Amino acid sequence: MNNKIYKMSFSKVYSLLIAKAEKKGRTRDEMDEITCWLTGYSKEQIDEFLIKDIEYGEFFLNAPQLNENRKKITGKICGIRVEEIEEPLMQEIRYLDKLVDELAKGKSLDKILRK
Repeated sequence: MNNKIYKMSFSKVYSLLIAKAEKKGRTRDEMDEITCWLTGYSKEQIDEFLIKDIEYGEFFLNAPQLNENRKKITGKICGIRVEEIEEPLMQEIRYLDKLVDELAKGKSLDKILRK
């Protein structure tokens, strides 16, 4: 676990993801909804992590219930296909990046959440 992003502050990374979504007219609530869907955390737990601040990698490693449908998330993030990322923790992180990209591009929540 030597990747720099794993050691980054959850609150710092999450704030950047929220800013990206908001810049495209989406909301923090939508951001929380996709994060809860992906990880199984509640909104209250996410709020807690923003205050007590954990490492970003830890956030994913301790996720209570990773959504089965996350395997349906496909496409490229930073030029790499998310479905082909071999390192499990990095793949989970990139799934959230991909969902945020879809949110920022204006996709409906139903499509983003693979309903």
